[in-house]
Amino acid sequence: MFYKELKDFPDNFLWGASTSAYQVEGAYNEDGKGLSVQDVHEAPEGITDFKVASDHYHRYKEDVALMAELGLKAYRFSIAWSRIIPDGDGEVNEKGIEFYNNLINELVKYHIEPVVTIYHFDLPLELHKKGGWANRNTIDAFVKYAKILFENYGDRVKYWLTINEQNVMINHPNAMNPGKVPSKKELYQGCHNMFVASARVTLLCHEMVEGGKIGPAPNITAIYPEKCNPADVIAADNWEAIRCWLYLDIAVHGRYNNLVWAYLNEKGYTPEIYDGDMEVIAKAKPDYLGINYYATATVAAAKNDGTDCQPRNGDQQIMIGEEGVYRAAKNDYLEITDFGWMVDSIGMRVTLRRIYDRYHLPLLITENGLGAKDELVDGKIHDQYRIDYLQRHFHQTKLALTDGVEIIGYCPWSFIDLVSTHQGYGKRYGFVYVDRDEDDLKEMKRYKKDSFYWYQQVIKENAKSI
Repeated sequence: MFYKELKDFPDNFLWGASTSAYQVEGAYNEDGKGLSVQDVHEAPEGITDFKVASDHYHRYKEDVALMAELGLKAYRFSIAWSRIIPDGDGEVNEKGIEFYNNLINELVKYHIEPVVTIYHFDLPLELHKKGGWANRNTIDAFVKYAKILFENYGDRVKYWLTINEQNVMINHPNAMNPGKVPSKKELYQGCHNMFVASARVTLLCHEMVEGGKIGPAPNITAIYPEKCNPADVIAADNWEAIRCWLYLDIAVHGRYNNLVWAYLNEKGYTPEIYDGDMEVIAKAKPDYLGINYYATATVAAAKNDGTDCQPRNGDQQIMIGEEGVYRAAKNDYLEITDFGWMVDSIGMRVTLRRIYDRYHLPLLITENGLGAKDELVDGKIHDQYRIDYLQRHFHQTKLALTDGVEIIGYCPWSFIDLVSTHQGYGKRYGFVYVDRDEDDLKEMKRYKKDSFYWYQQVIKENAKSI
């Protein structure tokens, strides 16, 4: 649809930026923190681990001052479960409580809205050893952990996200599970247990946090059929339901997506559902939906000749195909990054429209950004490619807003350079550059990129010129 005039972003729009604890904090074994699955994750050869990351744990005051200079209205970050409860289910670590108290107070001091992700890929190692999310006891442990967060931070934190990219953990489990990767049956049991845990925590938030708003944060993307061949359309419907709608249908409607349930039955992946599970899930209603969006995917009908499934490389944006369901296809209309990711800014509008049409809940864009090999030259980082990327995505978001989609905020990934899960420090996302290499920590000095100054102006004018 063409509009002569686009709708402005709301005056209270949450222009923000995102990070996650294990990718930015460092201090993996300091002040009583327990190990998480990410702390023992074996990075590919030549890629840094998460032990120091961007050293945000020791430099949070400097980093928050930079957020304030950037003009952020919101900062979306995660809390490390094993920093709060070292073994995931035992004694509380007061030093962990203190760190996030200090961080939140610093944000509040600068009038930056804290948006807290309760769980972002970093399950405490001790819980993983006991079966992880496939163990029903992890549900109770998660509720206990969330209760501690609500008790300690609920007076200042009003925006909460339950679980980051649950769908990625199920469809691309390699990076989340040290040792043996669970079977599909085990993964979908863990998936169901996460649904129950999220629902219980959603209900608890509404009970404990006055004015609190809570929702999930899946990675959602529109799936295109390769051609207008009806068989390709069916394949696209299949993968969109399995990859996306399962997670939001459960969160919003309190029920399994019928297409996915048929798939689980066909494959023998149906989880064990305990008495009361679906009642709890149906009762828990999110206030908004967090949406991580990077690009769309294109698929075609499965050939079922042994060629459908491509090798996994662990990267959550790479489609892998499945016999009888779909196969990955190429979209010649889209650009591709140096890291093999598609770029589809119009797909942002398509995705936002599809989500809002299905669920009619406010949307908070919790991740979107461009990973690139930024270079520091004479104290400057010229990342015009990132500016161009975000400019186009902001424009498409403005179009979606004009289409009638309710969008409350936009938190690009990421505020500062952090350890990319798959490509370490060779792939940078931040508005702020951290001067370190994979092996050489240097002084980890912070530098403002060109995109920092550009985004600063966008926020200041509330994207009027976008």
